[in-house]
Amino acid sequence: MSLQLRPGRPEDASECGRICYEAFATISAEHNFPRDFPDAEVATGMMGMLLANEGYHVVVAESDGRIVGSNGVDERGIIAGIGPITVDPRQQNAGAGRALMQYVLDRERRREAAGVRLVQAAYHNRSLSLYTKLGFDTREPLSCIQGDPPANVTTTCQVRPGADVDIVACAELCLRVHGHERTGEVRDALAMGMLMVVEREGRIGGYTTGVGFLGHTVAETNTELKALIAAAPGYWGPGFLLPTRNSEVLRWCLQHGLRVVQPMTLMSIGLYNEPRGAWLPSIGY
Repeated sequence: MSLQLRPGRPEDASECGRICYEAFATISAEHNFPRDFPDAEVATGMMGMLLANEGYHVVVAESDGRIVGSNGVDERGIIAGIGPITVDPRQQNAGAGRALMQYVLDRERRREAAGVRLVQAAYHNRSLSLYTKLGFDTREPLSCIQGDPPANVTTTCQVRPGADVDIVACAELCLRVHGHERTGEVRDALAMGMLMVVEREGRIGGYTTGVGFLGHTVAETNTELKALIAAAPGYWGPGFLLPTRNSEVLRWCLQHGLRVVQPMTLMSIGLYNEPRGAWLPSIGY
């Protein structure tokens, strides 16, 4: 297959969304897991959002003038988050996926990003093998969690909507836990009305840009993390991503009726610090 790679444009959203939906639906059906997107319309909406966000770069692969796949990279911080990478099921195993991933890795090297990360479906052996060969290291096993937010949870924390004055505290907290901040995402979440913070003993001990697939959460301890999970109005997308090694919170989730939907894997190239706190990654990282 002869491929041409180019930057994505807003008018690509419909075709990229269709391919994104069909690619993930095909893979999940082959392995008997739930779909990441309920229909092509939702996937198209997400691709339209990424294509319109100046903090994202989307690359499109074409063959004979037709779009056959795309890849995205979140460039809002010093760590770049890759995805979603999708290839038309009819064009699988012809090199498009590798070309799209190599394009993004080359771009981030030129940008001198401190690190590159992604989240991979653990049941998909081919993508795990490809990413490992391209230089990614496996960092954290994740459990995708879904269900109704726990009710009547007793907590010593207060969860409230975030405000502009909280941005610095969120950045400082993320820096302490991860060794880098994610202020670009925090500002976008605030603008969308998605930012929530948790206060304990008069200071911010955690925040979330949304408990769900597209949001990330950082907290000092599991106490603040549980409070943010319980206070969420719902878990958008397939659910939120919990580090499986956090047995305390995983056990708490299961005891409150939440369920594990699928296993996933956080992978990275470059800067990575073992987190010093409680956290939930987004589907980007």
